[in-house]
Amino acid sequence: MKQSPTLVDVAKHAGVSPMTVSRVLAGSAHVRPELQEKVHASVAALGYRRNENARHLRQGKGSGLIGVAITNIDNPYYAELVLGIEDVARQSGRRLLLGTTQEDSERESRLIDDFIGRQVEGLIVVPSGGRGHLRRARPEQTPLVFASRTVAGIPADAVLVDDVNGAYDGATALLTRGHRRVAFLGNSESVSTSRRRLEGFLLAHEDAGVEPEQQLIRLGGQTADQAQQIAEQLLALPEPPDAFFATNNRNSLGVLNALGALYAAGRLDGPPGLAFFDHFELSDFVPWPMVLVVHDAREVGRLSAQLLLDHLAADAATWLPRSVQVPTTLLHLPGHGLA
Repeated sequence: MKQSPTLVDVAKHAGVSPMTVSRVLAGSAHVRPELQEKVHASVAALGYRRNENARHLRQGKGSGLIGVAITNIDNPYYAELVLGIEDVARQSGRRLLLGTTQEDSERESRLIDDFIGRQVEGLIVVPSGGRGHLRRARPEQTPLVFASRTVAGIPADAVLVDDVNGAYDGATALLTRGHRRVAFLGNSESVSTSRRRLEGFLLAHEDAGVEPEQQLIRLGGQTADQAQQIAEQLLALPEPPDAFFATNNRNSLGVLNALGALYAAGRLDGPPGLAFFDHFELSDFVPWPMVLVVHDAREVGRLSAQLLLDHLAADAATWLPRSVQVPTTLLHLPGHGLA
């Protein structure tokens, strides 16, 4: 493989010293215009690119990089979260290294090790649920912020969503409409948001004086396909649920796919009760009325980046982990009906 040109190569091509090349590229005004032209012409001819990471480290500024680990780039929620992180990082002159874990702790471990090996200044992680490998990301050396989810026992800043109250409000909206067999579809039990949203779901039932059906509470739906399979199993019960509460947008899509298949087969008796956590693609076109528990994913990203920058600027000896919570609101969608 052809080796990338170096600063010395540019100097030889332009017939100047490496120091002159360095000054020109740094924007110094103390280099004669004709020499600046020679340097820029050689840079263009050779295709030279500065190693920004090495330059920052030489100047004692850190790498200028933030490592961001999310679960799935296909999920629009995490795209919005990353945009929020980038909004703040860009203003501080930092750039992102982005990777996905696919909810796999081993993959997450390798990704974080790679980030640290690249000397990132800090980490923002949507944790997959594992914890052992995260202990290696020592906050006093590489600051760590958990975004959207958290992991117990790991000293790190965290930006969370008001999961408990959001789930409480969504489930209450179904219960007040007379639904009594409400199915709950959540992520793996190791994921903090799944546990917190189940807590709110159960509290809503308790306050409404309704005993939740344990067989209708299902965890482990990490993808839309998995959630669809779970929803199909629930709909095949002798007494199927009369409403669904899904804890994230992938589970919501799975539920809707299962219901759509029933409708297409002419086997759906009346509109189901629907309450879903988070926006999802084409939610405005769902034919049935539903309640969405929504929050600003981009704000989760912005706050995560700001906590990380605050940590980087703080005295390591006095730093204490902080937790911020983003509120939720209910969005009532009327549905469009089906002919």
